Amino acid sequence: MTFYLYILYSKKLDKYYVGATQNIQKRLVSHLSNHQGFTARAKDWVVVYQETFQSKEAAYAREKQIKSWKSRKMILKLILENDNK
Repeated sequence: MTFYLYILYSKKLDKYYVGATQNIQKRLVSHLSNHQGFTARAKDWVVVYQETFQSKEAAYAREKQIKSWKSRKMILKLILENDNK
């Protein structure tokens, strides 16, 4: 099975959201729906970055690593490095 680490961006909030899932498109629909939580504050989330993993554990470990940075600057660097490939 394939799992993904993804980063969403909301222009309205000027914020990033980091998550992991098995189906990015289905998860994005969930983020854009009416629900409780951080992503409920905006309806303009777009996927700006993703990585592929062969296990759920690896995807969630990468999510935890990126969240531990607590750094917008490092997230932007990661996204920009990917854009330059």
